[in-house]
Amino acid sequence: MNVPADLKYTKDHEWVKIEGDIAIVGITDFAQGELGDIVYVDVETLDEEVDKDEVFGTVEAVKTVSDLFMPLTGEVIEFNEVLEDDSELVNKDPYGEGWMIKIKIKDASEIDDLLDADAYKEVVGA
Repeated sequence: MNVPADLKYTKDHEWVKIEGDIAIVGITDFAQGELGDIVYVDVETLDEEVDKDEVFGTVEAVKTVSDLFMPLTGEVIEFNEVLEDDSELVNKDPYGEGWMIKIKIKDASEIDDLLDADAYKEVVGA
């Protein structure tokens, strides 16, 4: 299981890459492995402010649909539109081309609540 050390994580299996006041968000390698083949990513919150821990979208796999939770309060400023035609990128490259949204961070202090790689590995038992 791949857990890059330079990212932050949530207990809900999202990863977060902080770039100044922007956060790039996707689901972890563990999450995509548990979900199986991803067939659709739905984000209805583009251009909306969403609170931390609220649902910002869903990911649909062959056998299930799972909610996606905001790791930080902020405005969803971009959706990875490539996923509309190639949602399998989430399976193939969850930390790269398979990213889902970009957030304009509202409260940078919330970053401190995110997990580092070692803490996330404990969550998933790695």
